[in-house]
Amino acid sequence: MSAGLLLQYAVVALAATASVLVVLHKRFPGTTRRLRVALALPLLRAGRPGWMRALGRWLAPAPTTTGKDCGGCDSCG
Repeated sequence: MSAGLLLQYAVVALAATASVLVVLHKRFPGTTRRLRVALALPLLRAGRPGWMRALGRWLAPAPTTTGKDCGGCDSCG
């Protein structure tokens, strides 16, 4: 397999992954929020390296002050 074809496959895979993430975020905001929390919490534990904690802070969703029935779309305010 040539390097050009491999690069093309990588770009297509990246575009498909980005599309799935956008649709997931738009259609299922509550699920996306729970997934981001589940991914960020292990990275934010005490004793982790600084780069890992920074990645956890970047992944973590912004805190909300809404009720438990909110889907998290941030269209309230």
